Amino acid sequence: MTDLAELPDDSVRNTPFDSALSDRYLVYALSTITARSLPDVRDGLKPVHRRLLWAMRLLRLDPASGYKKCARVVGDVIGKYHPHGDQSVYDAMVRLAQTFSLRYPLVDGQGNFGNVDGDNAAAMRYTEARLTAAANELMAGLDEGTVDFRPTYNGEEEEPEIFPGLFPNLLANGASGIAVGMATSIPPHNVAELVDAAVHLIDQPEATSAELMHYVQGPDFPTGGVLVDSAQSIADAYASGRGAFRVRALIEKVEEKGGGWHLVVSQIPYQVQKSKLIEEIAELINEKKLPILADVRDESDEDIRIVLEPRSRTVDADMLMESLFRLTDLEVRVSLNLNVLDDTRTPMVMSLAQALSAWLKHQFEVLIRRSQHRLAKIADRIELLDGYLIVYLNLDRIIQIIREEDEPKAVMMAEFGLTDRQAEAILNMRLRSLRKLEEMELRKERDTLDAEGKGLEELIASPARQRTRMKRDLAALRNRYGPETALGARRTSLSEAAPAREIPLEAMVEREPVTVILSQRGWIRAMKGHLDDAATAVVKFKEGDGPAYAIKAQTTDRILLATDQGRFYTLPADKLPGGRGFGEPVRLFADIDADARVAALLVAKAGAELLLASADGKGFVVDMGEVTAETRKGKQVMNLREKGRLSVVHRVAPGDDYVAAIGDNRKMVVFPLNELPRMARGQGVTIQRYKDGGLSDAISFKLEEGLSWMMGGETGRTRTESDLTPWRAARGAAGRMPPVGFPRDNRFKP
Repeated sequence: MTDLAELPDDSVRNTPFDSALSDRYLVYALSTITARSLPDVRDGLKPVHRRLLWAMRLLRLDPASGYKKCARVVGDVIGKYHPHGDQSVYDAMVRLAQTFSLRYPLVDGQGNFGNVDGDNAAAMRYTEARLTAAANELMAGLDEGTVDFRPTYNGEEEEPEIFPGLFPNLLANGASGIAVGMATSIPPHNVAELVDAAVHLIDQPEATSAELMHYVQGPDFPTGGVLVDSAQSIADAYASGRGAFRVRALIEKVEEKGGGWHLVVSQIPYQVQKSKLIEEIAELINEKKLPILADVRDESDEDIRIVLEPRSRTVDADMLMESLFRLTDLEVRVSLNLNVLDDTRTPMVMSLAQALSAWLKHQFEVLIRRSQHRLAKIADRIELLDGYLIVYLNLDRIIQIIREEDEPKAVMMAEFGLTDRQAEAILNMRLRSLRKLEEMELRKERDTLDAEGKGLEELIASPARQRTRMKRDLAALRNRYGPETALGARRTSLSEAAPAREIPLEAMVEREPVTVILSQRGWIRAMKGHLDDAATAVVKFKEGDGPAYAIKAQTTDRILLATDQGRFYTLPADKLPGGRGFGEPVRLFADIDADARVAALLVAKAGAELLLASADGKGFVVDMGEVTAETRKGKQVMNLREKGRLSVVHRVAPGDDYVAAIGDNRKMVVFPLNELPRMARGQGVTIQRYKDGGLSDAISFKLEEGLSWMMGGETGRTRTESDLTPWRAARGAAGRMPPVGFPRDNRFKP
């Protein structure tokens, strides 16, 4: 270990720890952002991808050549350009070759490069690769002075700072990456659509992203699928550079003989692994979370084919598909975060119009630099041609000088005004070049180069000519990747989805009859089947406990539990404990106050109404949909006075038009149901007036059918009073004694 005293004075600095740490972390963060995670807006590549393609180019792995081992490519990349781990570099190379990851693959792989099931690629020593035509398009012009080169990390070689090709790789293939404090996520698009939008931008440089939407319909994923967002939603995402796209699998309903049918999935959403998707669907079936689906089969070969069998032919196909979209990755959201590095290496989020404009700006710069480079080459060639032509005009004198002079080069330069390059080229000429035919060909080449040079000078000087040339080059690119070609045809279709349907609980839960039993001490259970009174009577309870409520329901029902504090709780019937044992305390399923008592237990029915009344004679009518609550805390429906309690929860039957109420003082009143207000929450209005006590019971009924009540005893007889004129009064009246034979407990029902 080195002693600090032995170190040079300038090697030790006294710096606050937080300052030193923040400075170093900032350097790391900037390196991650600018040299690792974010793509460049000009060529859409990160450094590792750019170095991979550059190394393959130097290995001459063009589309017409043979394949070479990926290990050879990775070795060159990490040895010369990218000093990182070989596995990370190989993973990047594998993705460039996967037809299900890139819309236009840049590497043509031979061997196992993984599959849509999520299987990994084979080791790099087994796989081989070469460049694709798209990669060649992207690197076209590297030898024509179009971009700057920089030294590699060890200074031994050079690498391009950017690729100059006309291929719009950023939006065509997309990109994703996570840096420090920022990330990028760009879905792939269709090249033909991007070219059309770029041509429009050339003619209308101030065009907005909304105008470009006439050409760019939306992402075009390599795995196809259906884009179900609205046009406005897509436009908003492109205008801001941030958003998300809803992508669904392509599912078709196939009719069978005999009236049956099944669903076939032929395209799955982008970056969804097929094997995991099938496992996800199978899990739904095994756990009976989607009873209307019976089976899933994978019949895929090179093309995806997943078969979904419904439980029966009567199942609604649209409901099954909607359920699958909601519960599985057959529908996903693909994010858009167009965060890229601009031409100054500054990260920024761009809109669609900004990204295309930045790419076009780069292409115009490439066009000018290529023209200038070609002009320089033409000037060099013309210089030599002029020297050769001097030879033909003065052939005898040139030969004489060469034969007689010891230093013919200097003499020729002085006598004919030649440059050093011209004189050197003349001295290196072969005798066969002195033919007359050769002279004519040189004059023809000189005239051709002169005309080409004038055209390039006019191109450099005229922005209008540059725009025309760019549109011509883009048209040629579009022909190679047009919608009529196999690679260019759009794969992702667009179909705006209808508003989400409310999926009924029956689609998620297997429908079975149950009897929900609540004990006096608050233990609840759901026993299979609809038990009759005799079967319910023999149900066992804990010592000192007994039955309080027993209602018949289905596993797809929701059970309403009301307490005397006016609060309602909703319990899914399928989540209640089974009939084995004594059940479980109901307070495990809802946050019921310790001093609250259960006032009612009933099955929730959509559209039904409840008559609620408190012990002090206040009440109102509430829609059953208003009292259901999905949270454990429930919903406060009836507001009560101090020490008040909810005493009546009565389901209003269809057609009921009158209310009968009886108090503890054994006086009854009958009044129209419509005199009670319909409310979602409140205290209600006075049902009956009392001097002593309060409300004992209330019920709704049809006046024309009369008022019936149980006579009691074992006979089960009922009595009906058809003439209720003596008890009919306005709401809030005191009432009078009930008919003869009315139960002494002041209850309409036992």
